[in-house]
Amino acid sequence: MYEFPIQRAQTLKDKPDPQTLVFGKTFTDHMFLMRYDAGQGWHDGQILPYAPLPLEPSAMVFHYAQEVFEGMKAYRTPDGGVQLFRPMENVKRLNSSCQRLCIPALPEELTLEAIKALVKVEADWVPSQPGTSLYIRPFVIATDPSLGVHASHSYLFCVICCPVGAYYKEGINPVRIYVESEDVRAVRGGTGYTKCGGNYAASIRAGERAEERGYAQVLWLDGVERRYIEEVGSMNVLFKVDGTVITPTLTGSVLPGITRKSCLELLRHWEIPVEERLITAQELFDAADAGKLEEAFGSGTAAVVSPIGEMGWGDRQTVVNGGKIGALTQRLYDTLTGIQWGTQSDPFGWTVKVV
Repeated sequence: MYEFPIQRAQTLKDKPDPQTLVFGKTFTDHMFLMRYDAGQGWHDGQILPYAPLPLEPSAMVFHYAQEVFEGMKAYRTPDGGVQLFRPMENVKRLNSSCQRLCIPALPEELTLEAIKALVKVEADWVPSQPGTSLYIRPFVIATDPSLGVHASHSYLFCVICCPVGAYYKEGINPVRIYVESEDVRAVRGGTGYTKCGGNYAASIRAGERAEERGYAQVLWLDGVERRYIEEVGSMNVLFKVDGTVITPTLTGSVLPGITRKSCLELLRHWEIPVEERLITAQELFDAADAGKLEEAFGSGTAAVVSPIGEMGWGDRQTVVNGGKIGALTQRLYDTLTGIQWGTQSDPFGWTVKVV
C-alpha cells in the first residue's frame, strides 16, 4: 500500500452546476505530481493544490513533443461510492506509450495507487447526475532544459481531474462522420498506437474541414494505401455488417482502445460474431448500398459508445439504420455504462472501488 504526502488547497473552488458541465473546462482542487531523474528513477510522488507547472522555456516537451497521456473516468455509484473502470488497462497502455516515446516506465501499482489517492481526495468532485463522471488525465512530459533531439533525462508525471457531462453535445444521438482522403493520422511503425499529443495535433486540420462540412468527426484511412479504415478522430470504430460486428484490426497505427476491448469482450460473451480485420472504405460503402450495413458506432472513454448515423466519403453519402441508434449499439452502451456507474452487476471484475 502506497501513501503519498498531501498538501491541501487553502481555498477550495466552487463546484460547477452538474447540469451544465462542459468537457475539459473545469478542474478540481488538487493534482498528483511525481518526478523522474536519471539515476534516481521516479520519486517524490505527492498530491498538491492544482496550479501552473513551473517549466523552463527550453523544456524539451515544448520543442520535441516527448510526452504521453491517458484518459479515464471515476463514476459515482448508487450507494454514494466512487469507482474506476479497468484502470490498470490505462496504466499498462500509458507504459506502452512511454516505451515508444523513450520515456522511463512508470511503476504500475504505484501509478494506479496514485490515481486512486487523488480521486479519493477529490471524491466530492465526482458528480452523481446520470451521464456525468470525473474525467482523469494522467500525463508525462519531458522537462530537461535542453535543445537537442534526444531523450530527456528528467520527466514529470502529473494527474489532473475535471467533472464532465456527455462528451458530445449531440449526446447519445447518432453523429455524422466524414472519411478523410487527404491527410494522414498515423502509419505503421509510427506512434499511432500510442496516446501522444502529436497524433492529435496532426488530426486537427482534417477535423476542422469535416466540421465545416457539418460532420462531427473524421474517419481515418490507413496512411500507406489510403484504403483501409482505421479509427474515428477520438474513438475506435465498429460496424455491424450482415449480422457480424467488424472492427479494424490493431495494425500498430490504431489505438488499442480499452472501451473497444470491452465492447469486443461483451460481444463475444453474448455470442455475437466478431471480426477484427482490415476493411476498406469501398467495402463499407458497398455494404451500405446493398443494405447490409446495419449499425455503426465509435467507442472510447470520453463518449463510451457513440452511434454513427451518417457517413460521407467524397461525393458518396450513406445513412446508417435510418439515422437512429441501433439495438446492439444501445445494448453495448447500456451495459457498459451500467457497469461503470454500478447500476448493473460486473461479472468481469472490471470495476475498482475507490471510496
